[in-house]
Amino acid sequence: MPERSYYPDGAPCWPELTTPDLPCAVRFYEKIFGWTRQDLGPRLWHYTVCLVDGKPVAAITPPAVGLESTEAAWRVYLATSDIEASAVRVEANNGKLVILPMTLPDLGSFAFAVDPDGATFGLWQAGLHLGSRLYGEPGAMCWNELHARNVHVVDAFYEALFGYQQEQIGDGIDYDFVVWKIAGEPVCGRLRIPYESARVQPHWLIYFTVADCDGIEARVVPEGGKVLVSAYEMPQGRVAVLADPAGAAFAICQHTGEAFTG
Repeated sequence: MPERSYYPDGAPCWPELTTPDLPCAVRFYEKIFGWTRQDLGPRLWHYTVCLVDGKPVAAITPPAVGLESTEAAWRVYLATSDIEASAVRVEANNGKLVILPMTLPDLGSFAFAVDPDGATFGLWQAGLHLGSRLYGEPGAMCWNELHARNVHVVDAFYEALFGYQQEQIGDGIDYDFVVWKIAGEPVCGRLRIPYESARVQPHWLIYFTVADCDGIEARVVPEGGKVLVSAYEMPQGRVAVLADPAGAAFAICQHTGEAFTG
């Protein structure tokens, strides 16, 4: 498997699940993706690194002390080479820092933020921990997209934050999907939440590569999860949106090899 050695500023680099039931989540994703795990122990609140062939691809963690009622959710970290400057740009462009930049010795530095539409995301400046060492391989993430309501606001926010080049793939009305690029290469996207989906809150959706989309979908419900959107065809492959037993949503894709561009 090719191993990642670099993520440019603005590229999604690390998926992390926060969940109130760590053992249940670990069992579920072991069954779904075949992940093995490395528990970092009580001093790091049992932060659990998920591995494919010994390479880190994601993490599962309990909520922070005092935030035990936090709902389970997958969140993505976006790479930055200067976390202090990125943090300043977050607040200068009407975002909000939830966790100020902090350094984990040797590993890197992180911060956590909320964009102007209310979607949460992390910032990661790599040290020894680059992020996911695999990308687009089975069990590893392959795409990330922001589901937003105030699309013009978030397009301007993330462009100011990372300088994304933006390409509208849809008609901008019935289907409003913008691909965000770095140096001409798609790295993530932004989808306008349909007006009729009133209950859906702005969020980042993480896609993981699988070898058999229908097989994974069939396995989810017996393992305690839910199928939110049954498998359907895209140019990039067969895709489904699922939820784990605690309700955290994620997507899977059985690739055709086509790049994600909406």
